[in-house]
Amino acid sequence: MAENTSLNERADALERKMSDELDVLISKSALFNMADGKLGATGVGADLATKYGKHQLMDDDPRLPKMPAKPTLLDYFECRAKGINHMLQSATHALKASMPEKTILACLLHDIANAIFIKSDHGYWGAQLIEPYVDEEVSWAVRAHQALRFFPDESVGYSYPEMYIKHFGSDYEPDDYIKEAYKRARNHKWYMTARMITVHDIYSFDPDAAVSWEPFVDIVGRNFRQPDEGLGFDNSPTAHMWRTIRRPTKYL
Repeated sequence: MAENTSLNERADALERKMSDELDVLISKSALFNMADGKLGATGVGADLATKYGKHQLMDDDPRLPKMPAKPTLLDYFECRAKGINHMLQSATHALKASMPEKTILACLLHDIANAIFIKSDHGYWGAQLIEPYVDEEVSWAVRAHQALRFFPDESVGYSYPEMYIKHFGSDYEPDDYIKEAYKRARNHKWYMTARMITVHDIYSFDPDAAVSWEPFVDIVGRNFRQPDEGLGFDNSPTAHMWRTIRRPTKYL
């Protein structure tokens, strides 16, 4: 490829190569493309289908692990998540500290949006994702931990993470809505549940740590309302979010 080929041209060439290797066209959502500084969805339209002589993908993405017809929370962790070692370490830390089951579950799920959906405002998205299936205290704590992690609490030995200084710079200040969320959470009846997420969060986690889902099977069973129809098919207010995660490149 010529040296003066633009990045967009290279990206288009890569998309064409990928399309040639599959029986269907893979579309990319507007949100997906914004991560690369592009606006709007790509890989869409009847013109492309005609051009490549293929159909738009309306089923499972063949590049991803296939999920069962009635997926469980564990299925999403195993087939759609990346970085669950961190959440397992956090929950293990809380388990060893003899935290209540609701707190342990909140630690297990606190970064679920990071792992399977989206990083920006992950506390809010994660809380919304699990809200129909957990006690309100758990989803509230997952939402609130996003703000609390930026503010120390000496009463429980929580300091501002050194990792944040490294990642965001020593002069970083949270957005105003985060500051306001912290103020509201600080006086809330479930403040300490959310604060315990930050205490047991593993900010410099070991990617090679030996952790397992096994110690949490019963805790999840008692505290996560797994729908009989499978996550994404129970007509809950967030079922569509689970379906999108299950088939993230479905055309419509």
